[in-house]
Parts: sequence; structure tokens; C-alpha cells
Amino acid sequence: MIEFLQLKKNLKKDFGKYKQIKLSILGDSATQFLTQAVRGYGYEVGLNIEIRESDYNQIDSQILNPGSELYQYNPDYTLIYISSHKLLQLYNNTKVEERSMFVMKQADYIDNLISTLQSNIFSKIIIYNFNEINDYVFGNYSTITESSFIFQLRRLNMMLMENISKRKGCYIGDISSIQNNLGKKTFFSTSTYINADMLISIEALPFVAKCTVDIICAAQGMLKKCIILDLDNTLWGGIIGDDGIEKIQIGHLGIGKAFTEFQHWIKKLKERGIIVAICSKNTEEIAKEPFISHPDMVLRMEDIAVFVANWNNKADNIRYIQRILNIGFDSMVFLDDNPFERNIVRANIPEICVPELPEDPSDYLEYLYELNLFETVSHSAEDGERTKQYQVEAQRVQNRDKFTNEDDYLASLEMVSQVAPFNQYNIPRVAQLSQRSNQFNLTTIRYSESDIEKISQSREYVPFTFTLDDKYGDNGLIAVVILKTVNTDELYIETWIMSCRVLKRGMENFVLNTIMAYASSHKYKVVTGKYIPTAKNGLVKDHYKELGFVEKDGLWSLETKNYINRKCYINQNYYDRCRNYFKGNK
Repeated sequence: MIEFLQLKKNLKKDFGKYKQIKLSILGDSATQFLTQAVRGYGYEVGLNIEIRESDYNQIDSQILNPGSELYQYNPDYTLIYISSHKLLQLYNNTKVEERSMFVMKQADYIDNLISTLQSNIFSKIIIYNFNEINDYVFGNYSTITESSFIFQLRRLNMMLMENISKRKGCYIGDISSIQNNLGKKTFFSTSTYINADMLISIEALPFVAKCTVDIICAAQGMLKKCIILDLDNTLWGGIIGDDGIEKIQIGHLGIGKAFTEFQHWIKKLKERGIIVAICSKNTEEIAKEPFISHPDMVLRMEDIAVFVANWNNKADNIRYIQRILNIGFDSMVFLDDNPFERNIVRANIPEICVPELPEDPSDYLEYLYELNLFETVSHSAEDGERTKQYQVEAQRVQNRDKFTNEDDYLASLEMVSQVAPFNQYNIPRVAQLSQRSNQFNLTTIRYSESDIEKISQSREYVPFTFTLDDKYGDNGLIAVVILKTVNTDELYIETWIMSCRVLKRGMENFVLNTIMAYASSHKYKVVTGKYIPTAKNGLVKDHYKELGFVEKDGLWSLETKNYINRKCYINQNYYDRCRNYFKGNK
């Protein structure tokens, strides 16, 4: 972990090249050093986090007063830090007969703060949970009596999780787990608390800053989407080509237990939606044998999206994997026990994340837990199907090579797209796509689920979602367009996002045909849109030009009166409510 001194030195560096994020920090204790740590850690990940730190212990006045500096600042993110020590002081001043209701009152108080904040601004909210402090009035009995503070504090953390899980655009910074990992003596310094009312030690600040910035990164779409694994001495002990399937170390005895638990972690990542790929210097048939035949293997072939085992350079094989997955290298994590292979990949593909795995496989998991490489702020039912979708995509790539004519290939796919508005079923996936999509994203606006819900209920917007299905399988929801009425003549494309999995299949033509059909049916004369360049969306810098739009002063426009549908091989299947769009109803 980067030390606080280094984070503080980062504050003197040039942030100008990084994306700016506005953050407001509200705390009931001293937060000056926390502010420095968060901004300094932002530099480490490529974010210019501009921070407005509220005055000491001004949480209520900033949130409950509509004219406060908080609302004038209008931050992208608001961090709320209500400390366990201040809760203990409040608890001590509560009448004994009222202490059983203490946790309910605090939960209601926090819920009211968040409701007020969300009703006034669109800021996403990060709230720290409560690190445990035990006043030891009851000793171990404190764990089972409602009269103890630690009992109430643990209940409050549980209620906080339950309440936040029901809110959109609101996230918990788990500083309780940070204290558990570091130990209270490291997390909390009595001298700095007494002298400066600072409740997080200098040693712990980088961990808390990372926790905070991890959430912001995930909400900004700076995500790890794929884990690429070596095999020998990474996924199992031993060398499959030399030792044979019977002698590789895996199972529940000795060092094999470490590899088995490591595989269970990988399996859970896959079930959560992380793409799992294999990149190994091995003979393919031999490398696949444990996945097929070994009784103790947790991972099976159906868990692997792309399997590459040959004797080529690993950097070249990772490039091949990237071409199939069509995601950025900076979305990938490569795990290999061999320092030589790690350095080769780092040197050739500097964007990829290559952790320095410990020498002892027993330490793999704890090391990776601490890195928290796969932070997320959303989860949808479609995530579990992602591996299957990429396995199918590999089949498409192989099939495409059989065709000399692109049109013949596209026609052979038998593609169908369902066009639908936002609804309770697709809102989580829409928000997730906006947070994850970086390359095919014209404006890179990030939406939370609460943002999407508000748009779906507004008559100012017309949202479309698009799925794509073909003879190989269902790609799920792969595109989102949000149209906004400017005036009676102009319809503006506020957001156009598409999954890179479906590029070069004519989907952009199909989406434009849908947009223009809607615009024409509602008598709009022109459709306009903007391309806002980022470090990652250069893929679509000529998007509007290639679709026939004309640019003037940064705004691209396309008239409806002479529009002719662009060629595509996708059949449309409009959801009933979308049919109403074309009848003039919202």
C-alpha cells in the first residue's frame, strides 16, 4: 500500500491531464488528512478529484439547508463520515431506558440525510460504515445484550447495509473491514484522536483513501472486467506436462488446499460477471485435461471464456484474447507465478494490470483480497451469463473466417434486436452499461439506477434499449440511447452507448434507423448529437461522420426529411411500449 507521505507528495503533481471529479466530504471529526489522502490516491489511478471539505462537524447544516455550500458546489460524489466515536458519545448521553431505541433513531437519522441529499442534487453518495469500538462495560456479554454499545453498533451496520441496498446511487465505504484487517491499534491512534480529533491513523489513511477511490473508479467505469490466468503453479501446483494429471497439487490436503480455495474465488468472480481466460505455455490438449477430468478441479471448461494454450509469447496470446473479447487492456488482470512472464507482459502491454504474486501460493488470496481489483457498484442478472456470451463470440469469430463476403456473414447470423424503453427489469443493466462502457460511448455520461429511473419517468427524454440475439445465442442488452427534446424541431442524442462485443455487425446502423424513425414519426426536422473525446473513446470519434451527420461548431446534425434507412441485417422486434413511441405517445 502507498504510504500517506507519498499521497501527500502527489498533491504537488500536475492533475491537469486527468478527468476531473467533484467530491464533497462531510465529517463529524477532523477530515483534513483524509481529504489529502483521497486526492493523492486519485492521482495514482488517473483522476483529478477536486474536493470541497466542509467545516468541522457540519453534516446536518450542509445537508438539511438547501442554500448550503454543499448544494452550491453541486458535487459528483458526496462522502459522509459519521464516526463510531461520536456515536459512542451520543450513546453515553442517552438515557438508559432509551438506549434500546438508539440504533433505530440513528438509522432513521442517516436515512433522512440521504433522502434529503438525493432530493436536492444528483450527487452519488458514499457513506462509511462504523468501525467497531467496544467500551467493555459488559465484557463478552456485550455481544448478546441490547444494553451494550457494541451490540447497537453492529445492528446499526446491518441496518445500514439493508437500507443502502435499496437505494440507487448510494454506496458503503467498508472501513469496518479495513480496521478488521489492519487491527484497531493500527487503524486508530489515541494520541491523534485526543490532540487533533482525528479518528483514522496516518497508517490507515491510505487504505481508507483507496476504499473511497475504488468506489469512484467503479462508478466512473474504470473497472477490471477480465482475469487472465496462467496454469502451472498458478491455478494448480506442479507442471501438468511433466507431472501428469495425477500428480498436480489440488484438493483439500497440503498446498493443494491453497489452489482449490484460489479456484473457488475465481469461480465466484466468474459467477459475478468477471470474464475468465486462460493463457498458458502448454500443449492445449494436455492443458485442458484437468478441467475435463480431474475430480478436484473447481473450474471447468464451461467457466472459461477464452482458452489459449500454446508455446507462443504470452503477450501475443493476450493480444489474441483481447481481440476476441474486444475490451481494453486496462480492463484486464493477468496472474502468473513466473516473474519472467509477468515482466514480459508488463513490458509489451503496459496498460494491463499484472500483480506481483507472492512466492508462496498460500498467500495468493490474502494478497489479492487486499488489492480489491474487481470493485463494482452494480450487479445484474445478466452478469452470470457473460462467460457464455464470450464463448459464443469466439465461435462467431471462427465462423467469420469462413466467409469471404462480409454481407454473407452478417446475413448468416440471423440477428434479431428487441427495442424497449427503460423498465424495472432492464434499469440495473442500463446503469451498469453506462458505468462500464468506455470505448463506444459518445459522451461518457455515467448514470446510477436512480438517474435512469428519473429519466424513464420524465417526458423530456425518450430512452431506447436494444438487445441482440442470433443463431449462436443471446447477447443480452447491448445498446442504450437516450434522446432529449430540445424544441419542436430538434431531437438531441444525449447518450449513445454500445457494447463492443457487437461491433461490426451493423448494430449502429440499426440503432440510427430506430432513432430516425422515431424522429420522423414525431415531426422532428433534425437529430443532433455530440462527441466528447476521452482517453478511451477514440473508437467513435468519426461515428457521426460515418453515419452521414454534418458537423458545425462541435454539434453533429442529420435531417430527417431525406433520411434513407441504412443497410443492416438485423430484424426488429419492438416491445409494446416502444410501439407507442411511434404513435406519438410517451
